[in-house]
Amino acid sequence: MTQDFKAVSSEQSSYYTLLGLHPSASAMEIRRAYRELSKQYHPDTTSLPKAIATAKFQELNQAYATLSHLERRANYDLQIGYSRLSVIQAPTYSDRSSESTTYHSRSAYLDPSDRPLSAGELFALCLLGLTFLGCLLLAVIVGLIRGDAAWQPISTFLYSQAIAFVSLQ
Repeated sequence: MTQDFKAVSSEQSSYYTLLGLHPSASAMEIRRAYRELSKQYHPDTTSLPKAIATAKFQELNQAYATLSHLERRANYDLQIGYSRLSVIQAPTYSDRSSESTTYHSRSAYLDPSDRPLSAGELFALCLLGLTFLGCLLLAVIVGLIRGDAAWQPISTFLYSQAIAFVSLQ
């Protein structure tokens, strides 16, 4: 992995070095670095000359546009000679539909199942758990209150079936 990084760091104009990141950086790290640097180099908020700030800001935008999109990042990594296979085992891009690819380009997470649960989803899970516990509690209470009376119709039915079975033989 360090050999891969040396190949990247030897190239001074790498998008990763521009953002100050290692090539194995996550999507959240890339977004965070881009936001910090874009605040620093935005032409309206920096003390740098406007021409230099604009050029630097455009480089940052180009780097973020490439690194935040999965397919473009994979192509860029191949172009600079960095292999992400030793870092993560990502699915191949050729067997994905274009719809799922556009979803990933808008998401900060690499995989939709890799995201944390929202507040609504956590609330729904709590309600499901409470409902399950309530049903178990209700079954135990009914069993304790009714006792043998709950089993009486079943035992009568089984007894009548056993007599019918014996009489057939």
